[in-house]
Amino acid sequence: MKVVVDFDLCESNAVCMGIAPEVFEVRDDDFLYILDEHPPESLRPKIEEAVRSCPRAAIRIEED
Repeated sequence: MKVVVDFDLCESNAVCMGIAPEVFEVRDDDFLYILDEHPPESLRPKIEEAVRSCPRAAIRIEED
């Protein structure tokens, strides 16, 4: 799986980071960073929750 963020939609509100800090990080510059674009399958439930919880619908999962 690949985690994709539409940075044109993203507001860097850190909801995703709160759910899956292993994958998402909002830094001091107030921008979202993807720490692992190809996370292990074991993180899929957290990433799916982050996708559902994103207020701007900026996150999606693409299958490799």
